[in-house]
Amino acid sequence: MLEINNVHKSFGKNQILKGVDLNVEKGDIIVILGPSGSGKTTLLRCINFLERAEEGTINFDEIHTSFKGASKQDISRIRKRTGFVFQNYNLFANKTALQNVTEGLIVGRKIPKDEAIRRGKQALDKVGLSDRYDYYPSQLSGGQQQRVGIARAIAAEPDVILFDEPTSALDPELVGEVLGVMKSLAKEGATMIVVTHEMGFAQDVANEVVFMDGGVIVEKGTPSELFSRPKDERTIQFLKRIIREDFDYSI
Repeated sequence: MLEINNVHKSFGKNQILKGVDLNVEKGDIIVILGPSGSGKTTLLRCINFLERAEEGTINFDEIHTSFKGASKQDISRIRKRTGFVFQNYNLFANKTALQNVTEGLIVGRKIPKDEAIRRGKQALDKVGLSDRYDYYPSQLSGGQQQRVGIARAIAAEPDVILFDEPTSALDPELVGEVLGVMKSLAKEGATMIVVTHEMGFAQDVANEVVFMDGGVIVEKGTPSELFSRPKDERTIQFLKRIIREDFDYSI
């Protein structure tokens, strides 16, 4: 469904992505792990054209283009087929939960207001916020705000949802409610690419785990393969730090 090849992205002289390939099939849950600065978030942002990669190609079903040469029409078509859940929610402070969900549908996708409201309420119901339609972000907890962000993404009925460390800005006690929503989406067959450090989520839900470091994909495999039998020393050292210091991997 979605294939990206040889993605390169730099900021000034700092090369962030150094030839990344990724294939996503319908229903895949792909979790991307890696240390800070490894290029995980930049990769997601390039897929959605929030950043413009200098090299590489993207094939999204019938859409075939290079990142550098993609037309405005191509970018619009790709964005309409993807949803993005941001680390820091990115909600409009002066709009209610429902308005935050419907704004992009009405303004960006030109969906009639009545239909946008129907979709918005349905999405908020799905993430457990049926009693918070008229609440402003300042009246919601961090977990609730992130669930509004997820509702905004799923209301657009995307083919792929991109999650950029969706729990990293949350207090620990609020993480579970957001992961619970994501697990429910996975069970319903959503296609998701998730940048996260939540190892339990990766173990329970992902069908592929990708480890990035230094702007490249170092290793990938099923959760069982990557967590139980990592092959690369960089993967081993990362997992030791993240899971527990005394974890013993044998190569």
